[in-house]
Amino acid sequence: MQLFKSTKFNFIGNRNKAFALSAALVLITIVSLIYHPLRDGMGPKMSIDFVGGTLVQLKFEKPVVDDLAKIRASIDALGFGQPEVKTVGGEGNEVQIVVNKKAEGTLVGDEIRAGLARDYAENPFELRREEKVGPKIGGELQQKALMAGLLSLLAILVYIGIRFHLPFGIAAIVALFHDVVITIGVFSVFNLEISLPIIAALLTIIGYSLNDTIVVFDRIRENLGGTISRTSFEDKVNASINECLSRTIITSVTTLAVVVTIYGFFFTSGDVIKYFAVALITGVIVGTYSSMFIASPTLVMWNKKWPLK
Repeated sequence: MQLFKSTKFNFIGNRNKAFALSAALVLITIVSLIYHPLRDGMGPKMSIDFVGGTLVQLKFEKPVVDDLAKIRASIDALGFGQPEVKTVGGEGNEVQIVVNKKAEGTLVGDEIRAGLARDYAENPFELRREEKVGPKIGGELQQKALMAGLLSLLAILVYIGIRFHLPFGIAAIVALFHDVVITIGVFSVFNLEISLPIIAALLTIIGYSLNDTIVVFDRIRENLGGTISRTSFEDKVNASINECLSRTIITSVTTLAVVVTIYGFFFTSGDVIKYFAVALITGVIVGTYSSMFIASPTLVMWNKKWPLK
C-alpha cells in the first residue's frame, strides 16, 4: 500500500529549521520545569506514586460507576487537587480515592468523607480502607522510573551499535531523548500529572519511535550499498526517508486513530488513562517527526565530521 510514490521531499535540506523548532520546544520544556505559575518548586506535577499522599477506599450502598467525574469534582472542590478515582471490585459501588495531600492522623480522609457525605446524602457509604503513602516510597519509585528509562536507552544504543554502526545508535538515542523530553514538556507546560502509567507511556514512546527510526536506518544502509561515491550521502539519506514515507505515515495514522479514540472515550472522566493517551498522542507525533528530522539529519552531521565507511 503506497500513499506516496516517488516523493522527493527535501527533509535533510530543511534540517536547520527542524533543529530550530526542536530547540525551541526543548527550551520551553526546560523553562516550564524550572518555573511554572501553578506549581511550587521545580519539576513537573507528580502523582501520589512519587510524592506520597492519602488513599481512601469507600463502599457505597448504590453503584457509583457513572459518577466518578462527580466524585472527582467534589474532592477537587476541597482543595486537594485533581484526585485519582477508580472503582474496585465488580459491583461498581466501591471506589478508591487517592490525593497527593498528607496530614496528621486522618484529617484528609475525614474531610473527603465529610464532603462526599454531603454530596451523596441519598447514597451512604462506609470506610473500607485508609492509608498514607510516604515520600520514601515515592522517592524509590522516582529512582526506579529514571533507571528504567536510562537502561532502556543504553540497551538501545548497544543494540543499534551492533546491528548497524555506532553513529546510527547515537543518532537514534538523540532522537529518543528528544521525544521523551518534549513529551514531558507537554505535561509540564499544561501542568498534567505524571504517574506510573505515564512512565509506562514514555517507555512505550521510546519503543515506538525506535521502531520507526530503525526502518529508516535500514533503508539508508541498503541504499548505501558498497559505496557512497555515486551520489552524496545526504541524497541517499533523503531518498531513504522518502522511500519509507508511506510506511511511516500509515503506521502513525493508524496508531493515532487508536490513541485518539481512547482519549475521546475518557475525555470527560479525568481518568489516568486519558493522560496516558495524551502521552502516546504526543509521542507518536513527535516520534514520527524525529525519525525524519532529528535522527537522520544527526547521522548526516556525523558523516560530515567522521565519514562513515
